[in-house]
Amino acid sequence: MTNTLKADDSAEEARRALQAQLDALKTQEARNRLGQFATPTQLARDILAYGLNLLPTEENIRFLDPAIGTGSFYSALRTTVKHRHVAWARGFEIDPHYGYPAQNLWQEAPLDITIGDFTQQFPPTQNTDRANLLICNPPYVRHHHLSSQDKQRLRSAAHSAAHIDIPGLAGLYCYFMALSHRWMSDGGIAAWLIPSEFMDVNYGRALKAYLLHEVTLLHIHRFDPNDVQFDDALVSSAIVWFKKQKPPTEHETIFSYGGTLDNPKYSKRIRARDLDPAMKWTRLPKQDIAVVHEGYQLGDLFTIKRGLATGNNGFFILDEAQAHTLGIPAQFLRPVLPSSRYIKSDEIKADDQGMPLLDKRSLLLDCDLPEDEIQIRYPALWAYLQTGLNDVAQGYLCRSRRYWYAQERRAAAPIVCTYIGRSDREGRPFRFLLNGSRATATNVYLMLYPSPLLAAHLQYNPKALRQLWLALNAISKETLLENGRVYGGGMHKLEPKELAHVPANDLAALIGLGKKRCEQQLELIASHS
Repeated sequence: MTNTLKADDSAEEARRALQAQLDALKTQEARNRLGQFATPTQLARDILAYGLNLLPTEENIRFLDPAIGTGSFYSALRTTVKHRHVAWARGFEIDPHYGYPAQNLWQEAPLDITIGDFTQQFPPTQNTDRANLLICNPPYVRHHHLSSQDKQRLRSAAHSAAHIDIPGLAGLYCYFMALSHRWMSDGGIAAWLIPSEFMDVNYGRALKAYLLHEVTLLHIHRFDPNDVQFDDALVSSAIVWFKKQKPPTEHETIFSYGGTLDNPKYSKRIRARDLDPAMKWTRLPKQDIAVVHEGYQLGDLFTIKRGLATGNNGFFILDEAQAHTLGIPAQFLRPVLPSSRYIKSDEIKADDQGMPLLDKRSLLLDCDLPEDEIQIRYPALWAYLQTGLNDVAQGYLCRSRRYWYAQERRAAAPIVCTYIGRSDREGRPFRFLLNGSRATATNVYLMLYPSPLLAAHLQYNPKALRQLWLALNAISKETLLENGRVYGGGMHKLEPKELAHVPANDLAALIGLGKKRCEQQLELIASHS
């Protein structure tokens, strides 16, 4: 049956009131587990208006939302469709808490809502029964909330539906996009409101390969991370538009950033054949496509590791007074750096015992003795460990150890990096700290250990380490950010491999390194050929 929908702001007001009521009845934790973040009204309308302009005007609309919630996109369709015909509209909602009230809300409208898990539904077999306009804000469920059985099922289904081999670290939204492939008609238009992190992270490569090779990627708009689209989710968002057809030769994709979908701050057309799934797409369109850096990288000079994970910082990290009161023997306590907010200077100095000269001096509890020996020889330590048996010892990390209270042996690093945070008063998202103490660090830091190449130079010139530290802090903010990733609210992050890829020719020159050894070897081979 063909329907013409009418604009009706009162219906949207009723939907928004229902959304607020239903959200209030669930805890934030429960909504986070299911990735339930409702699309704001104006954003939903902007997306629908843009999508309708991509769809040929003579086509009757066949609308599908695989994660419909209370129907924000369907409501937006009603207000933007004008005089175009809607053949049918359909949605899926896994949570009855939202699904049944939504069915009741739209019972007089030509909308069919199925209560059930979209990823377990059977797609239509006929092209005319498939959607030509698919709009979705899929559930933002992180991989650790998916069981191993679900991951196996979803990965198999994604490969079958869209020829995507999705890694196990991918969020649920990646599977939604893959499985929706069979629900779209040939030439159909899709818009996905998803976290922009897929543009940078390793698991996003599979999704980017799909967008480049299986469909025609039309447009990616990335919102400014400081302009969070969801009041209840700290996530940087992007809208991905594509057409279900193989990309034509010399196809160009629009990348835009900031502002709104219709009025972005930056916008640029980029040839699809110049894009690579391994690239960091968030640099686009503000910067040109990255040129492969063939010189030195930080990974050539430093072995970069994330700080140690204790399993429970609140239990294993003690201040000096607390450790003294508990009577913990000194041999089971190691100095550890506190949070960077307690470290005012970028240089950490130490006393004669190697303890950091900081106002907040923290100690890491670490013991590799068996429990029966601790009980006999160190009763105070034994008594403290008993207080963590029912909760701390049952944690995943602690359970996987030989002794749940034994920490990873991670030596103090001469330089540590605060790899996650917003810009400080000097505009720096990351700080490199020169660690002159014997304090190790937890996983709120990245630890930079001299590589064999650098260690050989430092052996003869130890003062060069200070020069390198100053040079690290002089690396431009833009260089670091383009190698890292960004989240909602302007939160920046650098993983160890990402920091390792930062160009470091200037740092290499400080210690007298010439061309990178592989280039020297190639020149040597060429001279003897």
